[in-house]
Amino acid sequence: MTNFSRAVRRLALFLPAALLVPQPILAQEPAVPAPQYITPAGETPWIYEGSDVPRDEEWTFGELPNGLRYAVRKNGVPPDQVSVRVRIDAGSLHEEDSERGYAHLLEHLLFRESQYLKVGAAIPTWQRLGATFGSDTNAHTSPTETVFKLDLPNTNAAKLAESMKLLSGMVRSPVLSDKNVKAEVPIVLAEKRERGGASERAGNASREVLFAGQRLANRIPIGTEETLRAATGDSVSAFYKRWYRPENVVVVAAGDIDPMVLAAEIEKWFGDWQGDGPAVAAPDFGDPVAPAGADPANPVGEIGVIVEPDLPRSFTYTIMRPWRPVQDTVAYNEGLLRDALAQALINRRLESRARSGGSYLYAQVSQDDVSRSSDMTFVTFAPLTSDWKAALDDIRGVIADALATPPTQEEIDRELAEFEIVFKSQVEQRRVLPGPQLADDIVNAVDIREAVAAPETVLTVFNSMKQTLTPELVLEHTRALFTGDVIRAAYVTPATGEADEEAIRSALEETVAADTGSRLTGRAVSFEDLPAVGEPGQVTAQGPIGVLDIEKVEFANGVKAILWSNDAEPGRVAVKVRFGAGYRALDAEDAVYANLGSSALIGSGIGELGQEELDRLATGRKFGFDFETGDGAFTFYAQTREADLDEQLYLFAAKLAMPGWDPNPVIRAKAAGKLAYESYAASPGGILQRDLEYLLRDSDPRFQTPTPEMFDAATPEKFREVWEPLLKQGPVEVLVFGEFDKAATIETLRKTFGALPAREEPSAAILNRGVDFPEAGETVVRHHRGDANQAAAVVAWPSGAGVDNLRESRHLEVLTSVFNNRLMDAMREHAGASYSPVVRSEWPSDVKSGGRIAALAQLRPEDVPVFFAEAERIAKELASEPVSQDEYDRVVEPLRQYVSRASTGNLFWLYQLEGSTVDARRVDMLRYLLADYTEVPPAQLQALAQKYFGSRAGWHLAIIPQGQELATAANAGAAAASR
Repeated sequence: MTNFSRAVRRLALFLPAALLVPQPILAQEPAVPAPQYITPAGETPWIYEGSDVPRDEEWTFGELPNGLRYAVRKNGVPPDQVSVRVRIDAGSLHEEDSERGYAHLLEHLLFRESQYLKVGAAIPTWQRLGATFGSDTNAHTSPTETVFKLDLPNTNAAKLAESMKLLSGMVRSPVLSDKNVKAEVPIVLAEKRERGGASERAGNASREVLFAGQRLANRIPIGTEETLRAATGDSVSAFYKRWYRPENVVVVAAGDIDPMVLAAEIEKWFGDWQGDGPAVAAPDFGDPVAPAGADPANPVGEIGVIVEPDLPRSFTYTIMRPWRPVQDTVAYNEGLLRDALAQALINRRLESRARSGGSYLYAQVSQDDVSRSSDMTFVTFAPLTSDWKAALDDIRGVIADALATPPTQEEIDRELAEFEIVFKSQVEQRRVLPGPQLADDIVNAVDIREAVAAPETVLTVFNSMKQTLTPELVLEHTRALFTGDVIRAAYVTPATGEADEEAIRSALEETVAADTGSRLTGRAVSFEDLPAVGEPGQVTAQGPIGVLDIEKVEFANGVKAILWSNDAEPGRVAVKVRFGAGYRALDAEDAVYANLGSSALIGSGIGELGQEELDRLATGRKFGFDFETGDGAFTFYAQTREADLDEQLYLFAAKLAMPGWDPNPVIRAKAAGKLAYESYAASPGGILQRDLEYLLRDSDPRFQTPTPEMFDAATPEKFREVWEPLLKQGPVEVLVFGEFDKAATIETLRKTFGALPAREEPSAAILNRGVDFPEAGETVVRHHRGDANQAAAVVAWPSGAGVDNLRESRHLEVLTSVFNNRLMDAMREHAGASYSPVVRSEWPSDVKSGGRIAALAQLRPEDVPVFFAEAERIAKELASEPVSQDEYDRVVEPLRQYVSRASTGNLFWLYQLEGSTVDARRVDMLRYLLADYTEVPPAQLQALAQKYFGSRAGWHLAIIPQGQELATAANAGAAAASR
């Protein structure tokens, strides 16, 4: 097993393989004043006050005299990065009626202008520092908090100091002028507009029912149009001054730098901050209360029936209890684990019923403390038909059995084994936990008013809980989960008259019989009892590929494997299997079966084993079984660990050698497809999801989203007829990257993939089957049934595909990054005409056609021609003159840092090398990868723009509301003039 440092992995992008030997990395950081307010040794850090949970010693905590708290730690994943989070304990629940939407509006305004960042300078400034806006630099607002996020790559002490300065200026001294508020409100309204529609209405209506009488019922972060339009600099400043105070703030920093430096920078830039005026207590969020006269034994309260013709059926009922802060002790966490076990037992029973052809598509029980407003047990399900009561009764019957009788020890042991593998994996992988995740963990703990625990502590608590667990104790916790102060329900249905409040109330008040047949029993299944894939194969070739210590192994049956055994990510092994010809192997009439394959192929089993038996095999193991149909190959993918790698490889190989054909997963997938189809028309985004790939491939039937009629006509028998020969297709490529024993894994490959019968090679006609790009001409128009102020637009140009010009595809990503920045600036100038326009380059490397560059945005219907005009203008400008050096640097530096960080992980190398056994040029092209993203002269970008934009106009798609005509440039201009 090799031990290449993460720094050396990055050097592999541009150094000859012979030079790739570990070298010491020397760095010096300038001295900084020592932090003054770190929690002294022996004292309890602020996050552990009132808790006996063992402290995670890798975190250092501090609290400033002004009340601001912080947490810092050293973390080298990814290398040279620091992740900073600034959390303000204020969200939409802290707003008064006239302030709805202000917490989220402030999130926008802090990025707009602040003490050290002039108007519009935030995004370019972070880009120059190497941070990509939206992924490395972002923020979110919830009902209870606002969090600003920065993942700063290639950090040194100077960049860290500059970034802390900028963040402090944003949080401490934003410019909340009338001018800035007036400029930013339309952008927030554009975001609100694009969130709107049937799903948003149903969610808001459900929230009003489930949280009746509480602030959460009608305070969502996006706010209301009325309060946002009425916002002024003064009114927003009043909200800011009330809540943006140091005692309401936690700063978290985790990264590849001395934590004392992190703490010192926080103290320097936030230490002298003082709140404006006296501190204000947070408002009372309210408690869930049953209506007068409700039965204390079954306190059914508010019921809502929400009719949305474009949404599938979904039913939620909740058992609600008041939320209260807890003492986050070991005993409390043991109780949470027992609660989780009780839920897992019920959910497995519910899933088993659904798989075998129940009255519902899915059902799940979950417990959550929601926005510090209620401790809730949710029961959520989707009825298969309009007979919602049959589904409700079936699900309540399963729950009634769990409430009446303790589970069997066999059931408990099965769930405990699942929990244990998760907690053990977290311990194994602790060294490679990424900094952003660690920082977010602290923020989440603060939000729910709990402590944070190291993975070893979690495993210890689990083991202590397991030793005291009995079936009777699980029953006690199950009953507590389904006991509360009030029961509320919301049913979303597409059909008027299908249900009413009284019918649902009566159904919930009925006593249902316990479904004693829902308990899972069955014989134990062992890998030792399973048939061999075949006679072990022979290795015919083995050797290095010339990059790092990665090897290629070839077997006599034609299977080829790429293996990289390394210890960079302890406890992790990534496995990917590529086989066949992907979409090229599908015929025009097979679209529905291509769609069903993604959801039913794995569930249909292996040999005589169905999904239930496979689940039993997986007990106590870490397996994955993702399946995808790609342009040029089918793929299985899994994240596993060394202890389970042999079995994981067996499952993948057995799926190719002896697939099962259980009809139930196909039937269930058909039902799910039908239920989902009508919801696509509810919004422009749904239409994009349904039709864009199909349209961009010149309406190729293979890429059509199946209609309900197509699902009705599909059969399990035809499903097998389509997929059985596809599973026999070659070539087969296996990639295994991670911590494993190479020699042992080659032996396992001999017994699994090496033992497969020789694969059937796709014909030349299949391999050469391509896809066309639609001709540019009149705008293609699709209509949605959502809100009248919603639309979407796409402009696309054909590009390339295949390995021949793979380097050019990387250059195109640089070009589209420039395009993306310009388009975002242009559309924001139109006063919120668009929310988050994006430009993407797609270059399929497995096939020889199908590439494109596409710009898309969600906007108002009257602004569709503006978007078309701006996208075409930018394309022509890029083709007519080179970009400026600053504009070039703003996209190249984030790309440089993205590649640099990504290349330190195994998945980066796996994705770069997949397909290399079919086309070895992929290996050779690795040496150019970093240069291709970071050393493309502006003149070369201009030449690319001339090649792809200069010779033809873009293809246009507009998605507008049903009943409207497509706006033209003339009538759009008139509408703008009248506003």
